[in-house]
Amino acid sequence: MAIKPYTAVGLIPTVRGIRKREDIMVNIEHLSHLVKAASWLSSLSLPVRLIAYPEGALQGFNDEVLDADHAEFANTCCIDVPGPETDELGKIARQYDSYIMAQAKARHPDWKDRYFNVGIILDPQGEVILVHYKVSPLFPVEHSVCPHDVYDWWVEKYGNTLDAFWPVVDTDIGRLGIMMANEGSYPENARALALNGAEVVYRASYPHPATGNEIFEIQSRARALDNNMYVVAPNMGTYYLFQEEDTPIDTFGGRSFVIDYKGRIVGRQDYGAGSTYVGGVIDIEALRDHRARAQWDNWMKDLRTELYQILYKDPIYPKNLYLDRAPYTHAEYRKEVIDKQIALMHKRDIWKKPGR
Repeated sequence: MAIKPYTAVGLIPTVRGIRKREDIMVNIEHLSHLVKAASWLSSLSLPVRLIAYPEGALQGFNDEVLDADHAEFANTCCIDVPGPETDELGKIARQYDSYIMAQAKARHPDWKDRYFNVGIILDPQGEVILVHYKVSPLFPVEHSVCPHDVYDWWVEKYGNTLDAFWPVVDTDIGRLGIMMANEGSYPENARALALNGAEVVYRASYPHPATGNEIFEIQSRARALDNNMYVVAPNMGTYYLFQEEDTPIDTFGGRSFVIDYKGRIVGRQDYGAGSTYVGGVIDIEALRDHRARAQWDNWMKDLRTELYQILYKDPIYPKNLYLDRAPYTHAEYRKEVIDKQIALMHKRDIWKKPGR
């Protein structure tokens, strides 16, 4: 059965950083009001079937900003999936008969005192239908664990497949996947989702000055174009470090998008200093027709995979980094990871050292 075109809405909320898990409900309450206006106005043309909340919309980024102790943040501020927070998001999905894409820092049931950066998709019945653990690489100051950091354990438990790292869910509005924030900085994550069948991919959030200097837009449009898929990329609004703060700071710089399978912007919102939203039309049948009929600009059919495997035969970033320890602090990460990775690139003569 053909899928009718629909509107995707990306929320751009003001968010308040949290000190404890209960604080999350303040942000969810704000989101429930924002989605009301965004969905009503955006549905005046075509019905809204997909609502995306940017990364940070539930908890903010206080674990990163404050260089928080990993285990303490895991046990005081992180959620479980499913849990009370996803139940609240499920209520919104049912109320608006829409799929929801969202993100949260969440515990894994098998890892005590650890948390991951997790993307979730809920269906219009409010059920969690996809869970994506942010794969790699993480933002340099990010404190969460990703599957590559516990790679041997992850592969033993989930297997070494596309579904184990880049899951995609088939729905009545298309095949949906998640690529959060810095994951979208690396073409491989988008390509993995596309090779797993993705047609509409969530990509949020990204900080200023990378947004104001167009890095977020360039990357997101390139990922959509390279893989002939839609990218829904809402960014954050203004950020209050704590609930009681009265000084909002626009650390994200706006620039939210809905991008089609040719890399064209079909929804744009440059404003970010407050709470707003972006909306754009998703036409899955047009995407599928393009993939099926185009001779040239549906590039994935022409991949010479045997050649490209040569690129990755030598490891670069160390796997299992946090298999036996908690994530590094900011200073430790700079010394133990970033500096060593740059030295490795110079040692292998991939990069030439600067002369000054």
